[in-house]
Parts: sequence; structure tokens; C-alpha cells
Amino acid sequence: MAKEGIHPNYREVLFVDMSNGFKFVTRSCANTKEMGKTDDGRELPLFKLDTTSESHPFYTGTQKSVDNMGGRVEKFRNRFGKTTGAASK
Repeated sequence: MAKEGIHPNYREVLFVDMSNGFKFVTRSCANTKEMGKTDDGRELPLFKLDTTSESHPFYTGTQKSVDNMGGRVEKFRNRFGKTTGAASK
């Protein structure tokens, strides 16, 4: 049997992405102070997130590649990529 009083409060928690309102429910031990309603009407502990896979540029495909940043990478390479003869010796 498990010991009483030593385990975290593992329960269903409603996570909400504050940037776009995306909601999902999963089981978690996250401490929460607020309650929120799910789309099906259940009242669950609410945990607010700044970003999720629904809003992060890497997962949404809107992240810019380093190579197409207006020539900044090439400008850096031209300026600092070359070594002088004294430094390479």
C-alpha cells in the first residue's frame, strides 16, 4: 500500500494557451489557484500557459530560418569570418 500524505495531488488539469485560447486537459501535479470550465462543461483546476505547440513558431511552421534573414548571416560571415595572417599563425 502507498503511504498516506507523501504523494502529490495528481489530477486532471485544464491548460489554456493565453496567446490563442487553445485548451487541453491532461493529468498533472501542477499547483493551481484558479478553476476553469472545459468545452464540455467540467470545472477543473486551471493552469495558464504563455505558449503551447499550437502557438509556438517552431511547431506552427512560421519560424524564420537563419539563412533567410535578409543577408545578416552573410554580412556577419564577411565581416568576422576572415582571419588575418597574424591571428592564424
